[in-house]
Amino acid sequence: MKRLRLYLDTSVINFLHADDAPEKREATVKFFEQVVQGSESVFVSQLVLREIERTPDPARRAMLLKAIRENRLGFLPVEPVTEVRELAKAYLQAGIIPARAEDDAVHVAIATVNEVDVLVSWNFKHLANVHRERRIAVVNESLGYVYPLRITSPLEVMNYG
Repeated sequence: MKRLRLYLDTSVINFLHADDAPEKREATVKFFEQVVQGSESVFVSQLVLREIERTPDPARRAMLLKAIRENRLGFLPVEPVTEVRELAKAYLQAGIIPARAEDDAVHVAIATVNEVDVLVSWNFKHLANVHRERRIAVVNESLGYVYPLRITSPLEVMNYG
């Protein structure tokens, strides 16, 4: 069976060290142990790095960057930049993702353009919910992106296989 290609948004990396949400932290640690470690089909993007670089606490920022290095996460290209930007703009214009969450729209566009199977996120408000996933699929199909993209939490990915 084909191995799922996974794209992790920044929320997944963040919850590795979320002391204020022990249940999600524990689930994320298990997700990394069971799914991420040793896999060559789990990716982040330069956008994830840029979001982490905006972390105000230097110690936390270092921990998050270390998690990416230690788990040898691959990088999806944000290329072609124009294609990713236009697709993200389509999600924003359709009202699927609010303008204040533009980076979330870019995460979806990166996953779509790179034909990953699953965008993994703890962001239930803007990304990992069936209503947004369905609306994103409609925009994707209308623009010729037919590869199916699931957007879900680490818990569902762990329970998939």
